[in-house]
Amino acid sequence: MSHQRLTLRWFFLIATIVGGMANYCIAQSGPAGNAHPAPPEVDERAWGNPLGLATEPSTMSPAEKHEFADAVDLSPLRTIAVYHNGRVKILETLAQETVRTITGRPDYIDVVPEYDRDGAVSGVTKLHYNPLFTLVDLTASPTYYFDKPLVHVAYLPARQAMINATVDDPTIAERWMKLTRLSPAMINAGFRPVAETYGTDAEVAASLGKLNQIADLLRFGHNNLLLVAPAPGTDRWRHISELPADAPVRLALIEFGDAWRAGDAATVNARAVTIADELESLNDGATSSSRRRIESLYNAINPFEFGAWLYLVSFIALLLAFGTEWRAAYAIGLAALAGAVLAHALGFGARWFIAERLPIQNQFESMTGLALGGALVGLTIMIVKRQWLFGAASAAVGFLILLAATQTGVPGATIGREAAILNTSWLLKYHVSTVLISYGLITLAAVMSSFYLALHYFGGRGRSSSDDVAAFTASGLNLDENQQSGRNRLLSDLDRAQMTVLQLAFWTLAVGILLGAWWADHSWGRWWAFDPKETWALLTWIVYLIVIHVRLVSGGNRGLITAWLSVVGFVVMLWTYFGVNLLLPGLHAYA
Repeated sequence: MSHQRLTLRWFFLIATIVGGMANYCIAQSGPAGNAHPAPPEVDERAWGNPLGLATEPSTMSPAEKHEFADAVDLSPLRTIAVYHNGRVKILETLAQETVRTITGRPDYIDVVPEYDRDGAVSGVTKLHYNPLFTLVDLTASPTYYFDKPLVHVAYLPARQAMINATVDDPTIAERWMKLTRLSPAMINAGFRPVAETYGTDAEVAASLGKLNQIADLLRFGHNNLLLVAPAPGTDRWRHISELPADAPVRLALIEFGDAWRAGDAATVNARAVTIADELESLNDGATSSSRRRIESLYNAINPFEFGAWLYLVSFIALLLAFGTEWRAAYAIGLAALAGAVLAHALGFGARWFIAERLPIQNQFESMTGLALGGALVGLTIMIVKRQWLFGAASAAVGFLILLAATQTGVPGATIGREAAILNTSWLLKYHVSTVLISYGLITLAAVMSSFYLALHYFGGRGRSSSDDVAAFTASGLNLDENQQSGRNRLLSDLDRAQMTVLQLAFWTLAVGILLGAWWADHSWGRWWAFDPKETWALLTWIVYLIVIHVRLVSGGNRGLITAWLSVVGFVVMLWTYFGVNLLLPGLHAYA
């Protein structure tokens, strides 16, 4: 039987298996406790505003507000412990999460129109504010934001309907559409008309529900200031308003709020120090100061985003080195790769330390773990074999996955609680870690196979092109001129390189699936349930079983078939990893 027929036979086998399993893996629902908790944005208990109430509308101009923000020093408050959404975090983290929920951005931007002599808008000035400043400002002086572009409305038809219901001038309406954020005044005026007209639309209704949650957050966000550690014999964190009215920290907070509304930066800064000292004294020994410092450092550095750009620098530098033999480019590429892996690993470790659990339990965390596993294995193979192409592939894996994790808004970026089902067995960390490493290896193998396909299809179209691609490939494989015996030799070396990673991916995924079955028996009382995640993980593994079968029996161009099957396996893995998680309901809802 020819290798073409053999490959087709295996693809038909996969199609048959997929069709046979489809009825089992479309609509499974997880048991209670299988999903991550979805806590309210605002603590449900009612407390007074510890900064006092704004009795008068804010009279600050945008320029005065920005000048005040520059003069205020809130650094003493950044690492203050606060209990929110099931865990103790720092006030800075609460501010970042709150601002992102409201504005859809990591920071608030006040967009101030500029006018020409005729009174027409000639441009805008964008004033950026630190999230902690914005959180305090929303608590102390909420009236300032009544007509500001504050609340993000992601669903375009809902945003359009809200603007149409409140704005008559087409030019102004277009400007609000581009901002993607609406003012509380617009939402307040347009909510009922939009709900009455479009409330039957599921997407609009969901958008209005989100706006309702944000409205509660704007009105009652001060309820989240659970800043006082549990009293002896209890585990409940207390709101600052539960302290006696004459408690020093409550008096300092009132003075702080009054000074804030008056624009008195000097008094604000002095009271911030007092508040921090009083809360540290009240909570002495109740929280880990080292964990809070590391969380602040994690927030400031943003190690995964920083690591992603270092991976990109490494990838570009190594490709440049392969094409030019420029030694400095090699040094830059390898140094950037080492720095990227270090930043990536430190970020992963810091998140582990902050969350007090292995950070592999949601989409964002699993992506950072997957990228780290692939990059570390690729870096190790590069060092052992002294073939820099593995380093370039590792950099590509790290950059692409971390970029997707940090820039596309995948769920789980916020450090939160874990699903109850994830506490049922110690097998979790071994099962998930092994599968994530296998997915990282699959990605690494796909990059290596892409190098093979590039040489195969573009390395033989004319002498100059062939020589250039061959020299590029030979440099990446660390071969000297005497070892370069032509395009076929280079393809053979690349084939060995891709098979090194593919074999690791095959066995690692197999072990991960077996560990998953063992864990399922511990957690759900059965080894296999044709859950979408289970089924598609098995199908991904079958693709690599085909690779091994083809390598053993095919008499054709096994390297080319392997490279294409590696790419096919990568696509199937992407569906298993992203498509199943986001589109198919199942027992793995937490992933």
